[in-house]
Amino acid sequence: MTRGTRSRRRGAGGTIALASGVVVVLAFSACGSSAPTASRELVAGGPTGHYEVAAAIHKIKHIIVIEQENRSFDSYFGTYPGADGIPMQNGQPTVCVPVPAGGCQKPYPDTADVNGGGPHNVGSARVDVNGGKMDGFITQATKGKKGCGQNTVDNPACSNSTTPDVMGYHTAAEIPNYWSYAKDFTLDDHMFEPVASWSLPDHLYLVSGWSAKCSSPSPTSCVNETRGPYTPAQMQNYVDQAIDTGAADISNAWTDITWLLYNKHVSWAYYVQTGHQPDCANDSAVACPPVAQSYLTPGIWNPLPVFEDVQKDHQIRNIQPLNNYFAEAEQGTLPSVMWITPSQADSEHPPASVHQGQAYVTAVINAAMKSPDWDSTAIFLQWDDWGGFYDNVVPPPVDQNGYGLRVPAIVISPYAKAGYIDHQTLSSDAYLKFIEDDFLGGSRLNPKTDGRPDPRPDVRENEKILSNMADDFDFNQTPRAPVLLATNPPTDSPSIPAYFSGLGPCVGCTATPPGK
Repeated sequence: MTRGTRSRRRGAGGTIALASGVVVVLAFSACGSSAPTASRELVAGGPTGHYEVAAAIHKIKHIIVIEQENRSFDSYFGTYPGADGIPMQNGQPTVCVPVPAGGCQKPYPDTADVNGGGPHNVGSARVDVNGGKMDGFITQATKGKKGCGQNTVDNPACSNSTTPDVMGYHTAAEIPNYWSYAKDFTLDDHMFEPVASWSLPDHLYLVSGWSAKCSSPSPTSCVNETRGPYTPAQMQNYVDQAIDTGAADISNAWTDITWLLYNKHVSWAYYVQTGHQPDCANDSAVACPPVAQSYLTPGIWNPLPVFEDVQKDHQIRNIQPLNNYFAEAEQGTLPSVMWITPSQADSEHPPASVHQGQAYVTAVINAAMKSPDWDSTAIFLQWDDWGGFYDNVVPPPVDQNGYGLRVPAIVISPYAKAGYIDHQTLSSDAYLKFIEDDFLGGSRLNPKTDGRPDPRPDVRENEKILSNMADDFDFNQTPRAPVLLATNPPTDSPSIPAYFSGLGPCVGCTATPPGK
């Protein structure tokens, strides 16, 4: 279901009061014409309790959040023209990060299709940032567990290469589609991960604005936990339990955004790519048999099945296989709010192929662009954490949990500003804020108003430092045509096989290409 029709009544002084309590403010031209030239809505939310949003935000009826893995902004867009990237002079980096054995290493072009990255837990983030010096990356990479292997890559203590490569960066030569999306749409160059930690807390923040650990199904039992409420081994045990019994002895009892969507009758889906997840039950093991991932198995990249409110409102069926996304895009029946999460092979999480991840993302975006729903769609493409890779920008202070390191993010939409670089301070909390402003009248994940009083330390969407994703859009422009890209552009890795090429099923996963 989408937003319901709301009755209207004319108010005085150029306003329209909606039955829902939202007020539309009409702006008139300076010459005194009575014809409205723009309108804004006064919605609940913000540090002062309310603020204005463009009424035209409701032209967006479908929001797709594509979450990839473990890349810093500088590792993908450090040399993108106009972006706040790697400090350069005469085309050469001016920064040099200390090497424990002596000397230092400058950022360098990395044409490798598979990267190693470095440790990326809470402690690693602290060392990498080093009080604002941003010079601990190689030190941490040399301390990381080596040879973690394809099936233990999500252990945030890992470095998936014997020689540190965290100072390497890619260019348009290696990731041409990502640079094309940045050029044709909007690049966010101050997007910070919502918490200085690894994939599990980041995925929890993505859907709930918080990471906690709960002792019971009651929201009041939850306590703040920035490291992630479960280790990779614990999460794997819960996944195994769910596979064996159909249920897991685990409770994410705090409130996530789907609770608000449910109560406002807004449709949503969380699409999970069938394939392999990256963990072993024993997180110190260097290898283990591949563990299946699907929409039926809770995991680090699929946390919603263990949220109490998702079970309580009987919307667990909204967690679906990725194939459903392709079918619904083709039919023009996409829900209002969507998250799309990959399997390991397509995640770009070291040691996954960069080229294959880009091909997967391109296929997902192409499906949205070919859809009858394209003209009312916004795609938010983001990487969840920095993966140990170098970045030069110091994360800004925000609250007791703080933002993490900077990650790549792109906004793709018929209404996205073309060739625009947004320098505002953002995190994935801004995606929640945009969803709330578009579909929920500005309602927030706020224990005082959402009916589920969890003890989160603050309402993240209302942080003064957090800017607004709406600034990446021009809702007055004519909806732009799709920019369909080949999933296999020329690459530095010609040995990578065809992927979503239209010739058959994709390589390294079980998703079916659009139209197949």
